[in-house]
Amino acid sequence: MSENRKVRAASAAIRNWAAVALALPAVLLLVAGCGATISRLGDATYPDTGAWSDLRLWYDRAARRWTEALPLGNGRLGAMVFGGVEDERLQFNDDTLWTGGPHEYHHEGAAEYLPTVRKLLFEGKQGEAERLAMEQMMSVPLRQEKYQPFGDLRLQFPGHDTPEDYRRTLDIDAGVASVSYRIGDANFTREVFCSFPDDVLVVRLTCETPGGLTFTAGMDSPHRGAETVGLDERTLALRGRVAEFRGRPIEGQAPSVLRFEAQLRAGTDGGTVTVEQDKIAVTGADAATLVLAAATSFKNFRDVTADPGAACSRTIAEVSGKKYEALLRAHVIDHRRLLRRVRLDLGDSEAAGQPTDKRIDRFAEGDDPQLVELYFQFGRYLLIASSRPGSQPANLQGIWNDKLDPPWESKWTTNINTEMNYWPAEVANLSECHEPLFDLISEVAQTGSKTAKAHYACRGWVLHHNTDLWRGTAPINHSNHGIWVTGGAWLCRHLWEHYLYTGDRAFLKDRGYPLMKGAAEFFVDFLVEDPAGGGLISTPSNSPETGGLVAGPTMDHQIIRELFSNCIEASKVLGVDEELRAKLTELRSRIAPNRIGRHGQLQEWLEDKDDPRNRHRHVSHLFGLHPGAEITKRGTPELFEAARKSLEFRGDGGTGWSMAWKVNFWARFEDGDHAYRMLGNLLTPQRMYPNMFDAHPPFQIDGNFGGAAGIAEMLLQSHAGEIHLLPALPRAWPKGAIQGLRARGGFEVDIAWEKGALASASVRSLLGNRCRIRSLAPVAVTYRGRAVKADGPEENVVEFDTKADRTYVLTAVK
Repeated sequence: MSENRKVRAASAAIRNWAAVALALPAVLLLVAGCGATISRLGDATYPDTGAWSDLRLWYDRAARRWTEALPLGNGRLGAMVFGGVEDERLQFNDDTLWTGGPHEYHHEGAAEYLPTVRKLLFEGKQGEAERLAMEQMMSVPLRQEKYQPFGDLRLQFPGHDTPEDYRRTLDIDAGVASVSYRIGDANFTREVFCSFPDDVLVVRLTCETPGGLTFTAGMDSPHRGAETVGLDERTLALRGRVAEFRGRPIEGQAPSVLRFEAQLRAGTDGGTVTVEQDKIAVTGADAATLVLAAATSFKNFRDVTADPGAACSRTIAEVSGKKYEALLRAHVIDHRRLLRRVRLDLGDSEAAGQPTDKRIDRFAEGDDPQLVELYFQFGRYLLIASSRPGSQPANLQGIWNDKLDPPWESKWTTNINTEMNYWPAEVANLSECHEPLFDLISEVAQTGSKTAKAHYACRGWVLHHNTDLWRGTAPINHSNHGIWVTGGAWLCRHLWEHYLYTGDRAFLKDRGYPLMKGAAEFFVDFLVEDPAGGGLISTPSNSPETGGLVAGPTMDHQIIRELFSNCIEASKVLGVDEELRAKLTELRSRIAPNRIGRHGQLQEWLEDKDDPRNRHRHVSHLFGLHPGAEITKRGTPELFEAARKSLEFRGDGGTGWSMAWKVNFWARFEDGDHAYRMLGNLLTPQRMYPNMFDAHPPFQIDGNFGGAAGIAEMLLQSHAGEIHLLPALPRAWPKGAIQGLRARGGFEVDIAWEKGALASASVRSLLGNRCRIRSLAPVAVTYRGRAVKADGPEENVVEFDTKADRTYVLTAVK
């Protein structure tokens, strides 16, 4: 972990403690035969209401496969807990352990071939255009690097071969995994968590029988040449390096790859602890605490000269004087500060007493609304665990990966997947978890400026459909899908969304707008006139992963129009760049518009060639419906219906993330029952692994995030200049409540409903902006029991002025 990242993590920990430390009681560990649980922290900030007790995944056996193990993480460090009895495996990752090293990807001279490729596409010679682009315009090297597993912490318990009363649990409210079982008369428990405040993986092992805890602990790694050595009588170190360097080094730098080290330290209550070769041996203890620190030589995407051993030693030294209770307390406070901001209640479930894997198997058979609650909060949990200030952003698998050659290299795929990972960030009240994505955007803007110049002779910066730790931005894999120029522009909408939700003008001025402006400047230079008179178009590009290399895909134009619009608005907010604003306004009006085709569909391309039988997983031309906002029910009704026709043609199938996107689409169509149908398709063994990871298949975490965002979208929307309460409420949820969702404009919203209708809502104004509410029925607005003057411009819509930090109550008028 770099010094900068350690400082940021430490600062966050200090802020967390300052808010709550004075009110905290002691943390109690309650051990019973059925398992260990964390007592509720009944302080003034998080009262012990019992409302969070159902947020647990639990199982009556150990994991047999990786997709049954339970995920833990602190944004940077991740672990998968298998829960084995005789042999326990905790597979762990560091988010900066990748193959390769700092190197360039852009292809000098590629821009020379751009006019010819465009000409071939205009002439209808797609195959020739793809071949030339493949030969002359692709990334060097052609593929990007791979996210890597770090190692395994392995525990062996002699004689634990006949367990009874076994239970394995992930408490997502506390961020703690636990295992409990009985051997004869002795009850054994383990508790595991990844601490953000202390930047370590912690394992606590206890036995109710005095002196009954005996085990060995060791570490290994799948990387060739890695070795485990003893550092002292209580500490092991695992050291290694990734595979040899591939690619073109940065000018002036020698090729270099990442080195890594993990250190494991043991402490005991009673008994003895020794280091025997490559193992720690604990004998006759009442309890033991293992603390694992891990680091790589990564400093930044251009520098891999950090000392991982020294970083681990510092971290171990910082926590060595802390008792387990203090480590646990700091972790739980920090985790709940985020997790408990939002609560969803959809009613009780008889199935709630069943193991989680059995609930997934049977979800389609009956009513289990609490599994939907668990799924929603699990998505929020995974974002907290995989994306924290100072970490890398969540990749295709978050931070969890056990393979040297993971699917799609487990990198950042930016033609839907990376963006979907962050759909819950603002609406689900986890805004600070968005920050790692902003850091990535800042870095790909640097490398993307080289790609823009080398590949297209354009100013600004560009990102195609993937990036990795080394911030590759050039087109990879194949020209028929790799040349897609709007990855960076799509990421830029996250910068603007962050401003819309938070009103953070300093962020917009210092970070958001400069990046958005650079992305827009690229398209000022890149857009060309359609020879057929269709307006300005984006070419060469593609409609993600279908249809090959083309001129003028609809998705590109939607993204570019939105980017220009957001830059125009941002420049007005900041009072800057009048000349650029005028230029973007003029160009925006000339971009090829959305078109309705012969089947009544929204066209995916300039040509009216959509096939109604196409069931492709991508529905890219509906970007303007979601996550974009240029196609709305009341603003563009004809395009809205055309988009609906396109989605009907695509059908209800697809991969996990594709189904998650369709939950959001149908929510935007205000069809709650269809959105719920898609959600039900996700909550099946075909699309969800036993540990609730999304099954693409294989595992991709985007479906988890997209599904969680879809649930929020069903209950609250704010993309169309108003807060829409319960826009897509399904009949399956006749009664319920949600608290703590965020809306654009700086509002925090609670909603309660009964018999499928709004009962009440509260809106906390964070910025003092004017509020516009759309609801299922008329509402009365009050503040502290007094009526608030509100306008009713149309049926079931009210508008009223607000003041910052005031909460307004909305009550349905009978």
